Amino acid sequence: MRSTPLALLMLLAAGMPASAQVPLPAEAPLPAPAGLEDALGVPPTADTGAAEEGVDPERFGGAKRLDPAFGAFQRGLYRTALNLALPRAQGGDPHAQTLVAEILARGLGIKRDEAQAAKWYALASEQGIPEAQFQYALILLDGRFAPRDEKGAFALMEAAAEAGSPLAQFNFAQLLVGRGAGEASFARAAGYYRRAAEEGLADAQYALALLLANGTGGVGRDEVKAREWLVKAARQNYDTAQLDLGTWLVTGRGGTRDLNAGFGWIHRAATGGNVAAQNRLAKLYVAGLGTEPDVLTGVAWYIVARRAGLRDAEMDDVMNGLTGEQTQQALERANRLR
Repeated sequence: MRSTPLALLMLLAAGMPASAQVPLPAEAPLPAPAGLEDALGVPPTADTGAAEEGVDPERFGGAKRLDPAFGAFQRGLYRTALNLALPRAQGGDPHAQTLVAEILARGLGIKRDEAQAAKWYALASEQGIPEAQFQYALILLDGRFAPRDEKGAFALMEAAAEAGSPLAQFNFAQLLVGRGAGEASFARAAGYYRRAAEEGLADAQYALALLLANGTGGVGRDEVKAREWLVKAARQNYDTAQLDLGTWLVTGRGGTRDLNAGFGWIHRAATGGNVAAQNRLAKLYVAGLGTEPDVLTGVAWYIVARRAGLRDAEMDDVMNGLTGEQTQQALERANRLR
Protein backbone atom coordinates (compact mmCIF):
# COMPACT_ATOMS: atom_id res chain seq x y z
CA MET A 1 0.00 0.00 0.00
CA ARG A 2 1.20 3.50 -0.75
CA SER A 3 2.05 5.49 2.36
CA THR A 4 -0.41 8.23 1.40
CA PRO A 5 -0.75 10.77 4.23
CA LEU A 6 -4.30 10.92 5.46
CA ALA A 7 -4.25 14.69 5.21
CA LEU A 8 -3.86 14.32 1.46
CA LEU A 9 -7.07 12.34 1.04
CA MET A 10 -9.81 14.33 -0.67
CA LEU A 11 -11.33 16.93 1.63
CA LEU A 12 -14.71 16.57 -0.09
CA ALA A 13 -16.50 13.23 -0.33
CA ALA A 14 -18.84 14.41 -3.01
CA GLY A 15 -17.01 12.24 -5.54
CA MET A 16 -18.68 9.22 -4.18
CA PRO A 17 -21.96 8.71 -5.98
CA ALA A 18 -25.02 8.61 -3.80
CA SER A 19 -27.27 5.57 -3.95
CA ALA A 20 -29.53 5.82 -6.95
CA GLN A 21 -33.14 6.45 -6.06
CA VAL A 22 -35.89 4.57 -7.92
CA PRO A 23 -38.11 7.26 -9.50
CA LEU A 24 -41.79 7.11 -8.66
CA PRO A 25 -44.31 7.31 -11.51
CA ALA A 26 -44.21 10.68 -13.23
CA GLU A 27 -46.96 13.21 -12.65
CA ALA A 28 -48.02 16.27 -14.56
CA PRO A 29 -46.05 19.33 -13.37
CA LEU A 30 -47.99 21.98 -11.49
CA PRO A 31 -48.02 25.57 -12.73
CA ALA A 32 -45.27 27.79 -11.36
CA PRO A 33 -46.42 30.38 -8.82
CA ALA A 34 -46.28 33.98 -9.93
CA GLY A 35 -43.02 35.77 -9.21
CA LEU A 36 -40.78 32.70 -9.18
CA GLU A 37 -38.34 34.23 -11.66
CA ASP A 38 -38.05 37.41 -9.59
CA ALA A 39 -37.66 35.47 -6.35
CA LEU A 40 -34.80 33.39 -7.71
CA GLY A 41 -33.21 35.81 -10.10
CA VAL A 42 -33.05 33.08 -12.76
CA PRO A 43 -35.62 31.89 -15.30
CA PRO A 44 -37.29 28.58 -14.46
CA THR A 45 -37.23 25.78 -17.02
CA ALA A 46 -39.61 22.94 -17.70
CA ASP A 47 -39.64 19.75 -15.63
CA THR A 48 -38.08 16.75 -17.28
CA GLY A 49 -39.95 14.17 -15.23
CA ALA A 50 -36.78 12.08 -14.81
CA ALA A 51 -34.90 11.91 -11.53
CA GLU A 52 -31.21 12.78 -11.84
CA GLU A 53 -28.85 9.94 -10.98
CA GLY A 54 -26.99 10.51 -7.72
CA VAL A 55 -29.57 12.85 -6.17
CA ASP A 56 -30.61 11.47 -2.80
CA PRO A 57 -33.92 12.85 -1.49
CA GLU A 58 -33.24 11.43 2.00
CA ARG A 59 -30.89 14.29 2.84
CA PHE A 60 -33.26 17.04 3.87
CA GLY A 61 -33.60 16.65 7.60
CA GLY A 62 -36.24 13.95 7.93
CA ALA A 63 -38.69 15.44 5.46
CA LYS A 64 -42.11 13.83 5.44
CA ARG A 65 -42.46 11.30 2.64
CA LEU A 66 -46.01 12.42 1.84
CA ASP A 67 -44.98 16.04 1.48
CA PRO A 68 -45.85 17.17 -2.10
CA ALA A 69 -42.58 19.07 -2.61
CA PHE A 70 -40.43 16.09 -1.66
CA GLY A 71 -42.68 13.76 -3.61
CA ALA A 72 -42.12 15.89 -6.72
CA PHE A 73 -38.38 15.90 -6.06
CA GLN A 74 -38.32 12.10 -5.88
CA ARG A 75 -40.15 11.92 -9.19
CA GLY A 76 -37.62 14.17 -10.89
CA LEU A 77 -40.09 17.07 -11.13
CA TYR A 78 -37.57 19.56 -9.82
CA ARG A 79 -39.23 22.77 -10.96
CA THR A 80 -42.50 21.57 -9.40
CA ALA A 81 -40.64 20.74 -6.20
CA LEU A 82 -39.11 24.21 -6.20
CA ASN A 83 -42.46 25.87 -6.82
CA LEU A 84 -43.96 24.03 -3.85
CA ALA A 85 -41.00 24.37 -1.51
CA LEU A 86 -40.07 28.01 -2.11
CA PRO A 87 -43.02 29.65 -0.28
CA ARG A 88 -42.43 27.41 2.74
CA ALA A 89 -38.70 28.10 2.63
CA GLN A 90 -39.42 31.82 2.61
CA GLY A 91 -41.68 31.20 5.62
CA GLY A 92 -38.81 29.66 7.58
CA ASP A 93 -39.28 25.90 7.07
CA PRO A 94 -35.69 24.53 7.31
CA HIS A 95 -36.50 21.30 5.43
CA ALA A 96 -37.91 23.30 2.52
CA GLN A 97 -34.91 25.65 2.68
CA THR A 98 -32.58 22.69 2.35
CA LEU A 99 -34.56 21.34 -0.59
CA VAL A 100 -34.51 24.71 -2.36
CA ALA A 101 -30.77 24.96 -1.74
CA GLU A 102 -30.18 21.51 -3.21
CA ILE A 103 -32.14 22.28 -6.36
CA LEU A 104 -30.33 25.60 -6.86
CA ALA A 105 -26.89 24.21 -6.04
CA ARG A 106 -27.18 21.40 -8.57
CA GLY A 107 -29.17 23.23 -11.19
CA LEU A 108 -32.02 20.73 -11.15
CA GLY A 109 -34.72 21.96 -13.51
CA ILE A 110 -33.47 25.56 -13.41
CA LYS A 111 -30.23 27.41 -14.00
CA ARG A 112 -27.62 26.58 -11.37
CA ASP A 113 -27.21 29.31 -8.75
CA GLU A 114 -24.72 28.41 -6.04
CA ALA A 115 -24.75 31.88 -4.50
CA GLN A 116 -28.50 31.68 -3.81
CA ALA A 117 -28.10 28.07 -2.67
CA ALA A 118 -25.52 29.18 -0.12
CA LYS A 119 -27.99 31.61 1.42
CA TRP A 120 -30.64 28.90 1.80
CA TYR A 121 -28.14 26.42 3.23
CA ALA A 122 -27.07 29.08 5.73
CA LEU A 123 -30.66 29.63 6.89
CA ALA A 124 -31.37 25.90 7.22
CA SER A 125 -28.07 25.26 9.01
CA GLU A 126 -29.03 27.81 11.66
CA GLN A 127 -32.03 25.59 12.45
CA GLY A 128 -29.93 22.48 12.85
CA ILE A 129 -30.54 20.53 9.64
CA PRO A 130 -27.45 18.24 9.37
CA GLU A 131 -27.35 18.19 5.56
CA ALA A 132 -27.50 21.99 5.46
CA GLN A 133 -24.81 22.22 8.13
CA PHE A 134 -22.57 19.91 6.10
CA GLN A 135 -23.11 21.75 2.84
CA TYR A 136 -22.71 25.20 4.35
CA ALA A 137 -19.52 24.09 6.11
CA LEU A 138 -18.11 23.17 2.69
CA ILE A 139 -19.21 26.54 1.36
CA LEU A 140 -17.45 28.34 4.22
CA LEU A 141 -14.28 26.36 3.57
CA ASP A 142 -14.44 27.15 -0.13
CA GLY A 143 -15.04 30.88 0.34
CA ARG A 144 -16.55 31.58 -3.10
CA PHE A 145 -20.23 31.96 -2.19
CA ALA A 146 -19.81 33.09 1.42
CA PRO A 147 -16.89 34.66 3.29
CA ARG A 148 -14.31 32.01 4.14
CA ASP A 149 -14.69 30.98 7.77
CA GLU A 150 -12.66 27.95 8.87
CA LYS A 151 -13.77 28.21 12.49
CA GLY A 152 -17.44 28.37 11.54
CA ALA A 153 -17.01 25.51 9.08
CA PHE A 154 -15.34 23.39 11.75
CA ALA A 155 -18.23 23.93 14.17
CA LEU A 156 -20.90 23.17 11.56
CA MET A 157 -19.09 20.07 10.30
CA GLU A 158 -18.76 18.77 13.84
CA ALA A 159 -22.45 19.36 14.50
CA ALA A 160 -23.45 17.50 11.33
CA ALA A 161 -21.04 14.68 12.18
CA GLU A 162 -22.48 14.32 15.65
CA ALA A 163 -25.96 14.24 14.11
CA GLY A 164 -24.93 11.11 12.22
CA SER A 165 -24.07 12.29 8.70
CA PRO A 166 -21.41 9.90 7.32
CA LEU A 167 -20.14 12.50 4.85
CA ALA A 168 -19.80 15.03 7.64
CA GLN A 169 -18.08 12.46 9.86
CA PHE A 170 -15.51 11.75 7.17
CA ASN A 171 -14.91 15.40 6.39
CA PHE A 172 -14.72 16.36 10.05
CA ALA A 173 -12.07 13.68 10.49
CA GLN A 174 -10.22 15.22 7.55
CA LEU A 175 -10.40 18.63 9.20
CA LEU A 176 -9.03 17.20 12.43
CA VAL A 177 -6.11 15.60 10.61
CA GLY A 178 -5.52 18.77 8.64
CA ARG A 179 -5.09 20.75 11.83
CA GLY A 180 -1.80 18.91 12.31
CA ALA A 181 -1.93 18.49 16.07
CA GLY A 182 -0.14 15.15 15.93
CA GLU A 183 -1.29 11.82 17.29
CA ALA A 184 -4.09 13.37 19.33
CA SER A 185 -5.79 14.64 16.17
CA PHE A 186 -5.42 11.26 14.48
CA ALA A 187 -6.87 9.56 17.55
CA ARG A 188 -9.94 11.78 17.55
CA ALA A 189 -10.27 11.54 13.78
CA ALA A 190 -10.12 7.74 13.92
CA GLY A 191 -13.45 7.59 15.73
CA TYR A 192 -15.17 9.63 13.04
CA TYR A 193 -13.55 7.64 10.24
CA ARG A 194 -14.79 4.44 11.86
CA ARG A 195 -18.34 5.74 12.32
CA ALA A 196 -18.54 6.78 8.67
CA ALA A 197 -16.91 3.54 7.53
CA GLU A 198 -19.44 1.48 9.44
CA GLU A 199 -22.19 3.44 7.67
CA GLY A 200 -20.73 2.30 4.36
CA LEU A 201 -18.84 5.40 3.15
CA ALA A 202 -16.04 4.13 0.90
CA ASP A 203 -13.77 7.15 1.52
CA ALA A 204 -13.90 6.46 5.26
CA GLN A 205 -13.41 2.72 4.79
CA TYR A 206 -10.22 3.41 2.87
CA ALA A 207 -9.04 5.95 5.45
CA LEU A 208 -9.67 3.48 8.26
CA ALA A 209 -7.72 0.83 6.34
CA LEU A 210 -4.77 3.24 6.22
CA LEU A 211 -4.98 3.87 9.96
CA LEU A 212 -5.06 0.14 10.71
CA ALA A 213 -2.26 -0.62 8.25
CA ASN A 214 0.02 1.95 9.84
CA GLY A 215 -1.12 1.65 13.46
CA THR A 216 -2.01 5.36 13.54
CA GLY A 217 -4.57 7.15 15.66
CA GLY A 218 -4.46 4.74 18.58
CA VAL A 219 -6.28 2.01 16.65
CA GLY A 220 -3.38 -0.44 16.77
CA ARG A 221 -1.70 -1.97 13.74
CA ASP A 222 -3.89 -4.71 12.28
CA GLU A 223 -3.25 -5.61 8.65
CA VAL A 224 -5.93 -8.30 8.63
CA LYS A 225 -8.62 -5.77 9.59
CA ALA A 226 -7.09 -3.23 7.23
CA ARG A 227 -7.46 -5.64 4.34
CA GLU A 228 -11.09 -6.28 5.29
CA TRP A 229 -11.82 -2.55 5.05
CA LEU A 230 -9.98 -2.37 1.74
CA VAL A 231 -12.29 -5.08 0.45
CA LYS A 232 -15.36 -3.09 1.53
CA ALA A 233 -14.12 0.08 -0.17
CA ALA A 234 -12.97 -1.76 -3.29
CA ARG A 235 -16.38 -3.35 -3.72
CA GLN A 236 -17.82 0.15 -3.93
CA ASN A 237 -15.55 0.94 -6.90
CA TYR A 238 -13.15 3.07 -4.87
CA ASP A 239 -10.29 2.71 -7.31
CA THR A 240 -7.42 3.48 -4.94
CA ALA A 241 -8.69 0.79 -2.59
CA GLN A 242 -8.93 -1.59 -5.55
CA LEU A 243 -5.30 -0.89 -6.42
CA ASP A 244 -4.08 -1.31 -2.86
CA LEU A 245 -6.19 -4.42 -2.27
CA GLY A 246 -4.85 -5.96 -5.46
CA THR A 247 -1.29 -5.19 -4.39
CA TRP A 248 -1.88 -6.71 -0.96
CA LEU A 249 -3.33 -9.86 -2.51
CA VAL A 250 -0.38 -10.20 -4.89
CA THR A 251 2.12 -9.81 -2.05
CA GLY A 252 0.13 -11.69 0.59
CA ARG A 253 -0.10 -8.72 2.93
CA GLY A 254 -2.85 -8.96 5.56
CA GLY A 255 -3.84 -12.48 4.58
CA THR A 256 -3.46 -15.27 2.06
CA ARG A 257 -1.65 -14.51 -1.18
CA ASP A 258 -3.98 -14.71 -4.20
CA LEU A 259 -2.35 -13.72 -7.48
CA ASN A 260 -5.48 -14.16 -9.59
CA ALA A 261 -7.68 -12.07 -7.31
CA GLY A 262 -4.97 -9.44 -6.97
CA PHE A 263 -4.63 -9.19 -10.73
CA GLY A 264 -8.39 -8.88 -11.03
CA TRP A 265 -8.66 -5.94 -8.63
CA ILE A 266 -5.74 -4.09 -10.22
CA HIS A 267 -7.20 -4.71 -13.66
CA ARG A 268 -10.53 -3.31 -12.47
CA ALA A 269 -8.88 -0.15 -11.15
CA ALA A 270 -6.85 0.22 -14.34
CA THR A 271 -9.84 -0.08 -16.64
CA GLY A 272 -11.58 2.48 -14.43
CA GLY A 273 -8.85 5.00 -15.27
CA ASN A 274 -6.51 4.80 -12.26
CA VAL A 275 -3.12 5.64 -13.77
CA ALA A 276 -1.06 4.03 -11.01
CA ALA A 277 -3.09 0.84 -11.44
CA GLN A 278 -2.46 0.90 -15.19
CA ASN A 279 1.28 0.94 -14.55
CA ARG A 280 1.00 -1.77 -11.90
CA LEU A 281 -1.08 -3.90 -14.26
CA ALA A 282 1.59 -3.48 -16.93
CA LYS A 283 4.16 -5.02 -14.60
CA LEU A 284 1.87 -7.92 -13.75
CA TYR A 285 1.48 -8.72 -17.44
CA VAL A 286 5.23 -8.53 -18.02
CA ALA A 287 5.99 -10.74 -15.00
CA GLY A 288 3.07 -13.10 -15.60
CA LEU A 289 1.66 -12.65 -12.08
CA GLY A 290 -2.00 -13.60 -11.87
CA THR A 291 -2.14 -13.93 -15.65
CA GLU A 292 -0.20 -15.44 -18.53
CA PRO A 293 2.94 -13.46 -19.40
CA ASP A 294 2.16 -10.93 -22.12
CA VAL A 295 4.84 -8.31 -22.61
CA LEU A 296 3.06 -6.51 -25.42
CA THR A 297 -0.15 -6.08 -23.44
CA GLY A 298 1.92 -4.97 -20.47
CA VAL A 299 3.67 -2.34 -22.55
CA ALA A 300 0.31 -1.27 -23.98
CA TRP A 301 -0.98 -0.57 -20.49
CA TYR A 302 2.22 1.30 -19.69
CA ILE A 303 1.75 3.44 -22.79
CA VAL A 304 -1.74 4.33 -21.55
CA ALA A 305 -0.30 5.31 -18.15
CA ARG A 306 2.56 7.22 -19.73
CA ARG A 307 0.15 9.22 -21.86
CA ALA A 308 -1.43 10.33 -18.59
CA GLY A 309 1.95 11.58 -17.34
CA LEU A 310 3.34 8.62 -15.40
CA ARG A 311 6.90 7.50 -16.10
CA ASP A 312 8.49 4.31 -14.78
CA ALA A 313 12.16 3.52 -15.46
CA GLU A 314 11.61 -0.23 -15.21
CA MET A 315 8.82 -0.18 -17.78
CA ASP A 316 10.80 2.20 -19.99
CA ASP A 317 13.54 -0.45 -20.11
CA VAL A 318 11.00 -3.12 -21.09
CA MET A 319 9.59 -0.87 -23.81
CA ASN A 320 13.02 0.02 -25.14
CA GLY A 321 13.80 -3.68 -25.49
CA LEU A 322 11.04 -4.22 -28.04
CA THR A 323 11.61 -4.41 -31.75
CA GLY A 324 10.07 -1.76 -33.99
CA GLU A 325 7.31 -4.16 -35.01
CA GLN A 326 6.56 -5.10 -31.40
CA THR A 327 6.43 -1.44 -30.39
CA GLN A 328 3.90 -0.77 -33.15
CA GLN A 329 1.78 -3.70 -31.97
CA ALA A 330 1.89 -2.41 -28.40
CA LEU A 331 0.85 1.05 -29.57
CA GLU A 332 -2.09 -0.40 -31.47
CA ARG A 333 -3.18 -2.31 -28.37
CA ALA A 334 -2.82 0.81 -26.26
CA ASN A 335 -5.06 2.72 -28.65
CA ARG A 336 -7.74 0.05 -28.22
CA LEU A 337 -7.47 0.34 -24.43
CA ARG A 338 -8.63 3.98 -24.42
